[in-house]
Amino acid sequence: MDGAGGDAEQQEGSRSMTFARGVPVRDTILWVDDTGEAHLPPIVCLHSLWLDGGMFDALVTAAKGRFRVIRPDFRGQGSSAPATEDEVSMDCCAEDMIALIETLDLPPVSLAAASMGGDVAVRMVARRPELFCALVMLGSSVRGEPPEQLVRFTEFLDGAKEKGFVGDDLAMLMSIMFGATTRAKPEARPMLDYWSKRLELTPRSQWPALMGVLNRPTAVPLLSEIKIPTLVFSGEDDIARPPEWSQEVANGVEDATLVSLKGVGHTPILEAPDVVIPPALDFIAQAARTSAPA
Repeated sequence: MDGAGGDAEQQEGSRSMTFARGVPVRDTILWVDDTGEAHLPPIVCLHSLWLDGGMFDALVTAAKGRFRVIRPDFRGQGSSAPATEDEVSMDCCAEDMIALIETLDLPPVSLAAASMGGDVAVRMVARRPELFCALVMLGSSVRGEPPEQLVRFTEFLDGAKEKGFVGDDLAMLMSIMFGATTRAKPEARPMLDYWSKRLELTPRSQWPALMGVLNRPTAVPLLSEIKIPTLVFSGEDDIARPPEWSQEVANGVEDATLVSLKGVGHTPILEAPDVVIPPALDFIAQAARTSAPA
């Protein structure tokens, strides 16, 4: 698949092409990148744990002139204010994002949600369906962490909290975030190096967010409440959110389409942007047209 991740300098620079500011929301301040075109249908991008709104840089470029793209960093992550609680729950993140949509006075939005972003998105749509017209999930699901995996990953995080993500721990984290096929591609190396450095520099202030994702309860019962068109991208190499978890989402949502991606891991929008982004934007455009008032 061509263009895996793009150029690292473009990833670093494209956020400066948008309006970026801190937005007071509830009891925190969220960092929000916003392309700002009030006349275009809005897409709100919800990022993966460990990453930030920058993971959607290629989508911003592709969406230019078609969509307004809004990329908040979750509470306690990216450039948003640090969390003041010990654990940031998925429900807390959902309430933050709903409040942000209301603060920005947005018309019905489409959601592009990666990994934990999908856990948050399903809660948002189930809670306030009138705010949304489409959902795209990328390497995501709504299950809680299996008990045996919860134990292993808690031990992993406990060790990394003291020494950081270096050496074998960093290699393990990269294998979770990116598929084996992608990691073997020379053309993906700039993208992988960029995000590897970001993961290595994970601050201790991010631990409440890490624990919130790790201890998330299932949202499977909410799937039947999702009535908007939903597109689910699932990497066949995804070990964090395996394909059967994505199939569960597609089976549980009334109007859902599942797309399986060969040779792609947990982060499709970075691993296969040329394969994922065009159909995602076309899907959102169709949903926006269908939901627009006559």
